[in-house]
Formats: sequence, structure tokens, C-alpha cells
Amino acid sequence: MSALETSGHSKNHRAIIFNSLIIIIALLGAAYYLAPRFEREAPQIKFAPDSDVLGLAPLEIAITDHGAGLKSVSATLSSGGSELTLASEQFSQPVTQKKITVALSPKLAGVKEGPAVLRVSARDNSLWNFFRGNETVIEKHLTIDVTPPTLELIADDRYINFGGVGAIVYKPSMDTVTSGVRIGDHFFPGYPGQIKGHPDHLIALFAHAYNAPSSTRAVLVATDKGGNSREMPLVYELKNVKYKKSTIALSDSFLQKITPLLSDVGARQGTPKEVFVRINKGLRKENEDKIVAITSKGTPSILWQGAFAQLSNSKVEANFADERTYTYNGEPVDTAYHLGYDLSVTKHYPVEAANNGTVAFADDLGIYGNAVILDHGLGLFTLYGHLSSIAVKVGDSVKLRQILGNTGETGLAAGDHLHYGVYLHGVAVLPVEWWDGKWINDNITPKLEGQSGEAIAASQQSKAPRKVVRRRRR
Repeated sequence: MSALETSGHSKNHRAIIFNSLIIIIALLGAAYYLAPRFEREAPQIKFAPDSDVLGLAPLEIAITDHGAGLKSVSATLSSGGSELTLASEQFSQPVTQKKITVALSPKLAGVKEGPAVLRVSARDNSLWNFFRGNETVIEKHLTIDVTPPTLELIADDRYINFGGVGAIVYKPSMDTVTSGVRIGDHFFPGYPGQIKGHPDHLIALFAHAYNAPSSTRAVLVATDKGGNSREMPLVYELKNVKYKKSTIALSDSFLQKITPLLSDVGARQGTPKEVFVRINKGLRKENEDKIVAITSKGTPSILWQGAFAQLSNSKVEANFADERTYTYNGEPVDTAYHLGYDLSVTKHYPVEAANNGTVAFADDLGIYGNAVILDHGLGLFTLYGHLSSIAVKVGDSVKLRQILGNTGETGLAAGDHLHYGVYLHGVAVLPVEWWDGKWINDNITPKLEGQSGEAIAASQQSKAPRKVVRRRRR
């Protein structure tokens, strides 16, 4: 072979290699570009709530596809021999998610109570599966139920103190999932298994908060798996309780003492008035939110027994729900409600548990200083603040009069004393009721013993002092 032939053959070989590389690169580029269009992950379908019962509460169907995006979705409900189209949509441009809300009503045509099938399908915009895309189909067998549960009120209260606690016993139907008392923005759940001889009866303690309008009334509510709810207004007389107003003058020495309560060094900067407001508003709100979080979850059975005990030998120095106005150099600075009693004896006096319970919190609590919170069951808690020392830890079981620590002046305290508060599901309530053995025996104990409202009313009527009628002499 001549040199010229060899040179030509070499050039052809290089050309073939070059062209092959171009083709490979083009194919790789095309594959890189088209691969996402051929993705094989099917759309996801989720239900909230994921229940086997469909009722009056809305059911949300969430359909997502984070690959090629959704191309079409549909949802149908088959019930009583008829099929109802809930949604059917084609997307001109792929979307990553679509939500379908199913809301039934007793008057909805074609929908009857009983067995039903909810069929949801979703197809994505992928070129996989011979350009048809990936499809997900879910058939959910469920029961349509639009009948609310029933409620039977067994025992209630005729009178409730403003800022105090009421107690009711009731019997919900077997299909009830959640029940309790709603009053304003607060909900107080009912607890089963506490009523003697009646395992199907529930007891609920509820509070008419000190800051709730007097026109606000409690409503007993029950909800089933389908989200159907029944409401029953509770009828009672709200007894007025007058809460005090007081003025507290702030001194420079006191303000200097409490400034370290702010953990943020920057927040400690400013005038004495500005620093106090940050503590009294910001830190107080933070601490109250923490108390609500702790006292909103409690033991679902009763732990206390009988009346709660006031700190021995103590004197009440400040009352519950006092509206305090703080002044500095004679000028009003801020206001706050005092959500407990201030009890004083002597310096570093041993602090006793007001009743049997479990320690739910034992640590620093901002404006309350070193504090202990006890869980007494059924949503009832007691708080012990401003302690100089703590003698218990979270999880400990304590008995009536057991020592929790010693009084002090930690937190937002001007002198050595105990701040004592009572909370029901996060709501601060009148402590004095729980110190009153007669109030507990009249309002709580008979209901736990299984007495009906009529029997309790008759017993209270018989115990009431009779009026003595003096006959006139003729």
C-alpha cells in the first residue's frame, strides 16, 4: 500500500471516529433532555382525614406529582346505585399538585347513607408507557354517614362562678370519637371510665374564664368519625365574682433586679419603662403560652382526693384575677392580670403539694421564677412559683402536703412568697373553689359517684337550711 493510500485511510478512520463521537454526544444530549419526560414515578394520592367513614366534615384529597407533573385527575363517588362525579380536570400545562375537597350534605342528590366507593385517578405528563404516562388509581371503600351522634345529659351544674369551674356528666352514642364542652375559644374534653357504675358515662370539667364575656355560654359537643357533630347548650346561672384592681409602684432597685429575666442582652437595653414592658408583656406571654402547653395535656383519670390544701399557716396577700396597673415615677407603665394567689408565711417556707398528683414541670419559668406544676388528672393542674429551691423532678408522684421546695423571690417577685395558681386545660381558674371541701362535695363528688342531676339537686335541697316561720300571736 502506498503512502498516499495509507494517508487517505487514516483520514477516513478519523472521520468515522469523529462522526461517531458527534452521534454519541447527540444521543447523550437527547437522552439527558428526554429522560425526565420518560420518568416512571406515578402520581401520589393522599386523603385527609384517612378515614373509612365519609360524613358532613370535608374530606380533602391531595394529588401530587413532582416529576413530569399532572396531566389529568378525576374523582367519583358511587353510592346507592348511582355515581356522582366530584372532579374531572385536564391540565393544558403540567401542575405539581391538585387538591379536591369532598363535602357532603344530607340533601345532596344521589348520596345515601351506607356503603360507598370513592374512586380517584391521576395521570402524569410523562412519555413513559408508550406516551400514555403513569397513572395511579385508588378505590376507597367507605361508609357514608351524615347522622350526628346523640347526647344525653346526666348531671350538670345550676350555678357556676365567674372565673370558676363547672362539671357535667353525659352519655354520648357509641359512634362518638371526640366530645366535651366548648366555651368561647376553649375546649374541655370529657373523660370516660371515671363515673362509678357507669363506664359509658363521661365527665367533663370546664371553666368560664375570668376574661370571658358573661354572655358566653358552654356548649356540649360530640363528633363522630365522619366529622358529624351534635351540640347541646348548657343552661346554668353565672354567679358574679368581683375581681379587684390594684396599683403597684415600680422602684429602680426592683427594675434592676428583674432585668436579668430577659435572656437577650439586647432586650435589656433601653429605659426602665421599656425593659419592664418587655418583661411584663413579652416574657409574660411567652411564659403563659408555656403554661398553657403544659396544662393542656393531662392524665385522663382523677389523681386528687378531696379538697385541695392551702399552704399551711399562709396568708393571702394578692387575689386571683386582680387587674394590676404598674406605675413608674407616678406614671402608668403597663397592666396585667394576676392569675393566682400570693401566699406568704416566712422566708424560705416549705411549699406543700395542694393534693395528690404527678410533677409535670419543675424548672425556671421566667416571671414565675423557679416553679413546679402538678398534674392532678382530668385536666386539672396547680402551679407553685417564685421558689428559692425545688425538691422534686418531672414524673415524680406526690402526695397531699408533700414538700415541693421552698418559697422565695425568684422571677417577678418583690418579696419572698408563693405564687399559687390553678389551671384547667390551660385556663387559669379560681383557686378558692378547690380549697372548699363543701364545693367539691356538692359539685364534683356526687357526679363521680354516679348520681343523676335530679338526685343531686334533691340532696342539695334537703341540706339547705329551712326558713323558720314564726306564727304571730293573736
